[in-house]
This record gives sequence, C-alpha cells and structure tokens, in this order.
Amino acid sequence: MTSPTPGLTPGSPLGPTPRGDALAGTSGPDLTGRTALVTGGASGIGRACAVALAEAGAFVHVVDLHADAAKDVADGIDGEAHAVDLADPAAVHTLPTRVDILVNSAGLQHVAAIEEFPPERFTLIQQVMVTAPFLLLRRTLPHMYANGWGRVVNISSVHGLRASSFKSAYVTAKHALEGLSKVTALEGAPHGVTSNCLCPGYTRTPLVEDQISAQAAAHGIPPEQVLTDVLLRRSAAKRLIEPEEIAAAALWLCGPHSGFVTGASLPLDGGWTAS
Repeated sequence: MTSPTPGLTPGSPLGPTPRGDALAGTSGPDLTGRTALVTGGASGIGRACAVALAEAGAFVHVVDLHADAAKDVADGIDGEAHAVDLADPAAVHTLPTRVDILVNSAGLQHVAAIEEFPPERFTLIQQVMVTAPFLLLRRTLPHMYANGWGRVVNISSVHGLRASSFKSAYVTAKHALEGLSKVTALEGAPHGVTSNCLCPGYTRTPLVEDQISAQAAAHGIPPEQVLTDVLLRRSAAKRLIEPEEIAAAALWLCGPHSGFVTGASLPLDGGWTAS
C-alpha cells in the first residue's frame, strides 16, 4: 500500500476515497480452485489485483521484474512469485500455462516528443505491453479452452482510448492491447473465455506519486495544483483512482454475473472520456 500523496489528506476531495458500507458489505465471486497469473504483480494495480484474486480464493502467480517485491506479495497471499523480464520472449515461455485467469498489468512509461523518443525505449515498451500479453495468451488459452472457462483482464488505460502528447510509445501500446483484447474476445467466446480491458485514469501508484512530487517541486506549486491543472485537467472527478478500485472491477469481470461482458473497454476515468 502506498502512502497518500504529500499534501493530500485521506478523505479530502483529492485524497483516497473511504470504503463505504455498501462496498465493504459486498461479497465477491468465489474463485476457489481457479489459478490466476498477474503480470506487474509486485506493485500498484497488479499487486492490488493479485491480492483481490487471492482473497477470492484463487491461487495467484505473481509475475514481476523485481524478484524481492514479487516474493513479498506472493508470500503474503500464499501464491508463487516469478521474477521475469517480460521483454524477453524466452523468459515469458518459462511461465505457467495452466492458468484460468490472466491479468496483463505490467507496464512502463517514457515521456518525450516523437522526434526525440529513443527507438530502443519505444521497442521495449511494445515488447512488455503488447508482445508479452500476446505470448501469454498463446500459452494460457489452450488450458482455458480445454476447461470451457477463462477470464482475460487487460489493464489498459484511458490512453488506450485517448491520446496525449509526448507519450507515443505508451499510447501506441495501450491501443494495441485494446485490439488484442477484442480479437481474444471473438476467438474465446465459443470456448467460454471472456477478454476485456479496464481503462483507468491516473492511478495512485508510486510512478504517479513521483510525478506529482517532481512536478510540484519543479513548478513551485502544491501537489493539489499539479493534480487539478495537469494530471486531472480532463477528468470530471478531481482525484486519483485507487488501485483497489481497479482490482474490484477486475474481480467483477471474473465473477458469475459478467460472463456476457466480453470485448469491452470499461473506462474507470472519472469522466475523462465523457467530455
């Protein structure tokens, strides 16, 4: 769990949203006997998804580049850690194939104008955020098809639906993931497999918190102003979304009432795409 952004108090309009009685009293799906694989599972959205799936009864493979962090998460949920560089196809091929739920959450960012963007960095982002999910689908779909049930949850972004300047590699990768998810949905439907994208806006993760602190220091403005004037300018809801909120949506997609939801892109963007 990351600490609140400096300058923001829990419960304030820009701070974490308290869990209400309705959310706290809601029983989720029973995933006992299911096996999940979550990439980027050591922190942020991936970690929240791994924890949520484990709490619902699934056995979770926690995949991350950072071995110690992955082990910490896996130990806490009685799962299994896999320290893997998803940019390496050979490493991806070492991961389990007997998976019922695949959550593609791993990602990275680089901000630069196109003419200044390092080509090797562009390639790396596509390898981690597009090629690795494709390779994991090739490995895990046969098991899902054989069992007549499977769930693919792709952690996309509002940037899978909209573009922002200076993020050419990230926006390209998220748009590609959206397309891959839709093709998976079409091919998987006859086999009881659904595939969907979750499209959150800016999320309270260490990466985003570092951006807020850095920009606040660079511009000499408080963190709240960085949020409202920069990150959340296009969002109607002026706060960051919490990783646990995204994990709750991922868990719902694995539940008994979402079997007809497939090929969808679900915005969790505070109204960004509504404007």
